[in-house]
Amino acid sequence: MRTLQELKIIFMGTPDFAVASLDALVKAGANIVAVITAPDKSSGRGMQLQESPVKRFAVANNLKVLQPPKLKNPEFLKELKALEADLGVVVAFRMLPEAVWHMPHLGTVNVHGSLLPQYRGAAPINWAIMNGETETGVTTFKLKHEIDTGDILLQHKVPIEPSDNAGTIHDKLMEAGARLLIETVEGLAIGTIREVPQAAIASEELKHAPKIFKEDMRIDWTKSAFQVLNHIRGLSPYPAAFTTLGGKQVKIYAATSEQTQTGVSPASFNTDKRTYLRIAAADGWIYITDIQQEGKKRMDIEAFLRGFRLEE
Repeated sequence: MRTLQELKIIFMGTPDFAVASLDALVKAGANIVAVITAPDKSSGRGMQLQESPVKRFAVANNLKVLQPPKLKNPEFLKELKALEADLGVVVAFRMLPEAVWHMPHLGTVNVHGSLLPQYRGAAPINWAIMNGETETGVTTFKLKHEIDTGDILLQHKVPIEPSDNAGTIHDKLMEAGARLLIETVEGLAIGTIREVPQAAIASEELKHAPKIFKEDMRIDWTKSAFQVLNHIRGLSPYPAAFTTLGGKQVKIYAATSEQTQTGVSPASFNTDKRTYLRIAAADGWIYITDIQQEGKKRMDIEAFLRGFRLEE
């Protein structure tokens, strides 16, 4: 039996979602022997090298940073082994080879943004909202060969409110995941956590959360207003649902719905050209409130209508 502070931990992550968990470990006094994150990459107009959010946090907190281009590189694996880590922690990182996740003697824990076994995959937040779920959560589990299938350690449920979108749920799960990670690591250190195989709780049809591609982002106006609104919420603010309007592609970030007989075919629209723009779904209107024309800035609907000519 040991304490969280006595475990030698390797942390792996890249985006902001992972920073909250790393911050929680640092504040809990964890002995983080290395932070592994993506290599710096060029981006922006000047193509300047950009560091990942996790790297920036790690450097600011004087943590050892490793940025291997290839996780199977023998030199990297040798350096990793020399750290003699007790536990690996993965939050929003790329797929790991077994040589990495199997190395710590307590294994490697992943923080996933869904209630596993539901929504395994790269985009659990988006798909849960797009599918109209009213509840999601975070899961800590042990890594194994198949992605997101390892034995569950702990879970925490988070409601999805009608006002939520992918951005707000991302932030809620980021904080919930950080708290759950601390609870998980403390439990593993003292040996009080019982690992539960996912097969033992998979009592219903599994829903998956694959990577979002462009065709997944296109709005299908033949669906119900409820489904269209969930589609918009589930992709806002990133990568954003889109449609074609007046011959131009527009991204839609926020909307409201009205269930009623529209009297027109799906995807038809009307507007007073000043205060509202509504598009017909299968069983009602979708009122657009936050929109962005391709190549332009994101804006509210009134600002958009002042500068965008629409003919019904």
